[in-house]
Amino acid sequence: MLDKVKELIVEVGYFNASTKEELETFRIKYLGSKGLLKDLFAEFKNVDADLRKDFGQALNTLKKTAEDKVIELTAILEKSVEEKTIYGDLTRPSEPIELGSRHPISIVKNRIIEVFNRIGFTVSEGPEIEDDWHNFSALNLPEYHPARDMQDTFFIEQNPDILLRTHTSSVQVRYMEKNQPPIRTISPGRVFRNEDISARAHCIFHQVEGLYIDTDVSFADLKQTLLYFTKEMFGKSKIRLRPSYFPFTEPSAEVDIYWGLETEIDYRITKGTGWLEIMGCGMVDPNVLKNCNIDPIKYSGYAFGMGIERIAMLLYQIPDIRMFYENDKRFLEQFKSII
Repeated sequence: MLDKVKELIVEVGYFNASTKEELETFRIKYLGSKGLLKDLFAEFKNVDADLRKDFGQALNTLKKTAEDKVIELTAILEKSVEEKTIYGDLTRPSEPIELGSRHPISIVKNRIIEVFNRIGFTVSEGPEIEDDWHNFSALNLPEYHPARDMQDTFFIEQNPDILLRTHTSSVQVRYMEKNQPPIRTISPGRVFRNEDISARAHCIFHQVEGLYIDTDVSFADLKQTLLYFTKEMFGKSKIRLRPSYFPFTEPSAEVDIYWGLETEIDYRITKGTGWLEIMGCGMVDPNVLKNCNIDPIKYSGYAFGMGIERIAMLLYQIPDIRMFYENDKRFLEQFKSII
């Protein structure tokens, strides 16, 4: 009989319940009014006198073990029910994870980088907080130069030499200072200008600027590079270059692509001409090369720059530049299927 009690103690110790019903069955089996413990205590009088002490201790151990097990499992099951109440049924399948999407500016930037990577352009980056030398002076824009007014600048308070960069040309200056030709790099990044925000302009926007410097680089090389880019990016094979002015390039030009006049939207965005301006470009001014310790007699080069938002607005027919910065999920979810 003593051996049977010891076996029951082991059995109770290993018992586990996953539901309150199983626990209640266990409690009735051992501690109920007709349970095993009541029957075993009734047998106590029939035990030999020399075994009664050990038998009594074993019965008390069995009773205590069963009571502790009921208390322990009750607490565990109640906690589980409480968690299900707060968090729901943890065994249920979860809701499908909603996939995000890349921002249209990131999509277009990556496409531009990929196009130029295929013809050997590397990517260079630099700080958004710049000094006057890299943002203006090294680019043929000395102090008090009237062309500085073309770019309304955010200056850092109490330090007129520190500013938020107005173009990523400052990255090109830093790259030329550290590298000798041949140089073939593009500089994507965010820039800042103190402009009124409207459907077509913003005080924060993104640019990609390119630079190629080597011996015997000509304007014809620039034109072929731009023609390649427009074919790859827009599928358009007709471009024109209009004379323009930039302080850091000479000669300079604005680049237009022939968008066409096939739809009403084409008429609207090209103002009925079929032509659309996409970027500025030109041959790097010899003074800029000299400022960056590159011999302007031995080397020449070209540079170009475009706004990423403008390219994205053309590609996806986005009417308002402010939509890029509002983080409206209804707008961003339209780009889920675009890599």
